[in-house]
Amino acid sequence: MLSGKRIADAGYRLFSGSMMLLTVYGGYLCVMRAQRYMQKRKQLELAEQSQAPETIQD
Repeated sequence: MLSGKRIADAGYRLFSGSMMLLTVYGGYLCVMRAQRYMQKRKQLELAEQSQAPETIQD
């Protein structure tokens, strides 16, 4: 028969494990969003440079 302490320990471990997974997944989502932001910013800079008229300095 399982004691209350063993059930509580199992519940705590299950809860802690799920919180760790959520933390890792949240970090992954944050990194992916930052990466997309940097890519979009770089694309906008390249598009701006290609549209800007080049000035010739003597």
